[in-house]
Amino acid sequence: MLKKSFSRFHLLTIFRRIRIKICTESEKTWFHWGSNPGPSACKADVITATLWNHIRTKPLKTGIWIWSGSEKLRRQCGRGMKTPENICSLISKPRGEELLLCRMGSCQEFQVTVHTSPGPTCGTYNRLYLSLIGSHGETPPIPVNNDHHLLPGSTCLVLVRANGPLGQVVLVRLRLEAQIGFPNVDWHCNRVEIRQCTKDQEPEPESLQVFCCDKWLRTADGDVELRSGKLCLLAEETEEQLKQHRLMQLQHQQELIRWGSFVEGAPQCVDFKHMSELGPNLSYTHMSPTINMHYLKGFAGRVEPWTSFSELEAVFAHSGHQNSIARFVKAHWKEDWYFGYQCLSGCNPLLLRQTHLIPPNLAVTSDMLRPFLPAGSSLEEELQKGNIYLLDYKFLDGLEANQINGKQTYLSAPLCLLHLNQQGQMVPIAIQLQQTPGPQNPVFLPSDSDCDWLLAKIWVHSADFQGHQLISHYMRTHMMAELCCVATLRQFPEHHPLHQLLMPHVRTSLQINLQARASLLAVNGVFDQSVGSGLKTIPEILRRASATIHYRSMCVPDDLSDRAVDKLPHSFYAQDALRIWDALHRFVLAWIDLYYRGDKDIKNDSELQNWITDINKHGFTQNSGFPQCFHTKAEVSKFLTMFIYSCSALHAAVNFSQLDFALWMPNCPPSMMRPPPQVKGDVTEQDILSFLPGINSTLRVLMALTVLSQPSVDFIPLCHYREAIFRVDAHRRLVEGVQAELKAINDDITERNRHLELPYPYLCPSGIENSVAI
Repeated sequence: MLKKSFSRFHLLTIFRRIRIKICTESEKTWFHWGSNPGPSACKADVITATLWNHIRTKPLKTGIWIWSGSEKLRRQCGRGMKTPENICSLISKPRGEELLLCRMGSCQEFQVTVHTSPGPTCGTYNRLYLSLIGSHGETPPIPVNNDHHLLPGSTCLVLVRANGPLGQVVLVRLRLEAQIGFPNVDWHCNRVEIRQCTKDQEPEPESLQVFCCDKWLRTADGDVELRSGKLCLLAEETEEQLKQHRLMQLQHQQELIRWGSFVEGAPQCVDFKHMSELGPNLSYTHMSPTINMHYLKGFAGRVEPWTSFSELEAVFAHSGHQNSIARFVKAHWKEDWYFGYQCLSGCNPLLLRQTHLIPPNLAVTSDMLRPFLPAGSSLEEELQKGNIYLLDYKFLDGLEANQINGKQTYLSAPLCLLHLNQQGQMVPIAIQLQQTPGPQNPVFLPSDSDCDWLLAKIWVHSADFQGHQLISHYMRTHMMAELCCVATLRQFPEHHPLHQLLMPHVRTSLQINLQARASLLAVNGVFDQSVGSGLKTIPEILRRASATIHYRSMCVPDDLSDRAVDKLPHSFYAQDALRIWDALHRFVLAWIDLYYRGDKDIKNDSELQNWITDINKHGFTQNSGFPQCFHTKAEVSKFLTMFIYSCSALHAAVNFSQLDFALWMPNCPPSMMRPPPQVKGDVTEQDILSFLPGINSTLRVLMALTVLSQPSVDFIPLCHYREAIFRVDAHRRLVEGVQAELKAINDDITERNRHLELPYPYLCPSGIENSVAI
């Protein structure tokens, strides 16, 4: 009698796939299916029901006859084929070629469930085909959604039979094909689940394999192969097919993701010219909050300079009245203690450093500075105590400034000495506006006239604006993120644990940088029309900064210690940055420990070594101190933390703060309309206005900063992950741990800020975006 391993469903599957005639000779009962079935033709489901009911109770005595089209292919089955459970899947080759029979006992069957992601646009009209690739063979493609729609959040169940030896399933191959008459819509696959069926056609629970996808698929992608199992290193791969799959994936990525250059001598970027080249998995939608720029518009035609500070105040009253930090800046921008505070906890806290030697090109003497030091002390003593700090803008030296509204603007390359006084305040004590000393390059002092001293500080702020935008912001966060992203896509296969760790922090960098290079940093963009450095100087500034950057300056504990700003009382950036770095470092180190048993695994990970080689080849110079290869887990953990911090916390500190400090434009002038003064005593308050940028260029910059300073309404906070891999048990525990640490930091910062007249909110973890996305 019929065994449980053979079912009516199998017959239906057979008849839906093949054109045949079947006759059970003992009963002379005909079942027709095909292109020319004759008068007794039935549909597949009717044939299935009829044949099934017939053979369910009546074993075949002499076997089965099979026809294909008009050609009779008689195959007398042996005694082992006399029972219907051994009448197994009939596979037809094209153009009426010979039909094949295989024994039921030698076939493997799998219940396959395809999951579409739940997002509202994740479904598709396209036809999906699926194949299983095993250690000993593979199944032909079968349609998944013939009778189902790939709707958002839906599942499609399909039975897949292997007619020959398949072995362990190692890969799932998916392919999308457009349907005629329907839009070709991308599809977001969440995962594919496979269960091998038992003899009674029930799925074995223990046989569940999950093939994570969690990405968009397009018809243009062709065959896309998914693999199951935990993340692993190349050395841990046991299946040769998986090793080859890993290699082929990297080869494909390296053909698709190529290195390009924005500026020679600076870190390289992706060689894409158009947004369409990114594809859906490297693109994202930035959902901007409602931004009120009503009072910043309408000034496009006003190319003239500001006529008075009251005119500036009128604009500020409308555009900045709801910004408490901007109001504080406007109230205190002329004060020396605030100048020093902004160097430590403003929008560019990365330049100030302790010095024990006066630069030889800074024309100051001990007698000149004695009135601004503690009574009884000297410049030499204060240098020895570590109380003297320096700002040096030499990267601007000798550069030609931009032309704005047809008028020449001017750059300076100031040197500024600051003193940490007995009240714990960092105050400026000397400013030289150009690098080369001389009679036409005076050193400005706090004892000079109020207007002279104020104008000297404004020049420093304007120089700082150029460095902040191009070096601290663009190079050290945007370019670093893109450098890491391109190298990761090219050198780490998706199943490498470091690919999964890094990509959530760098994926958005390609799109935002393409947009920046096509708008802000392009002809007729904000830099071209409104910023003193302009387009001509951008390449040289980035080259100079890239040539002098050092790896230690990118690592928070080393950087703060080297600059001796880590223990200063009002260095809130330093305080918060250290805590966030430490939390990230512990998280990264724990992730490394999951996959690398010891330092030997680090040395033997060829994909990791290729990754750092790619970064060095296309990043900074060899004397930058970046590791050329990795020897220890500690080295890798520090390096990864550097990238994650730069792409998240550092970007938050230098980007989301900039509008607060620039809304009162004299505090951060983007350009200067007159050359630096060569003598003292000739400047009035009205003269200061003539140095400042004109009306329309000021408002153009403020509108750009207003947009750039707003995180998206659906931004992802630091160490929050939407990717499924972070919900796996071991990963989930690590994520929960770092999130708890960051929440404690957030609570402490919030409590501290409650007691500060000028709070520092930019490194509250709840406001730090996981990646560079704006």
